[in-house]
Amino acid sequence: MTRLNLLLLAALLASCVFLVRVAYDARRLFAELDRAQVQERQLESDFERLKAEKQSQATPSRVEAVARNQLGMRTATPAVTNYVTYGRASDAAGPAASEAAR
Repeated sequence: MTRLNLLLLAALLASCVFLVRVAYDARRLFAELDRAQVQERQLESDFERLKAEKQSQATPSRVEAVARNQLGMRTATPAVTNYVTYGRASDAAGPAASEAAR
C-alpha cells in the first residue's frame, strides 16, 4: 500500500509541476501576443499616415512646384522646343560628307 501511495504522490507532483509549467508558458505566450498586437496597431497607423502623406505629396500642383523650384524645370513652349527630323545618314553628316562621298 505504501508503494502505491508513493507512486500516486509522485504522479501528483509531476502533474502539478507540468500544470505550473503550462500555465507559465500560456501567460508568456499571451504577453507576447499582446505585444505583437500593439506593434501591429502601431505599424498600421504608421502605414496609414505614410499613405496619406504620400497622397498629399503627389498632388499635381506640388509636383509642378517641386519641378520648378528644385529641379529648375519649365513648361515647354514653342520658343524652347527643338524638333528632330530623321533623314538619310548622308544628310545628317552635312555638306562636307556628301561631297566626300561623290
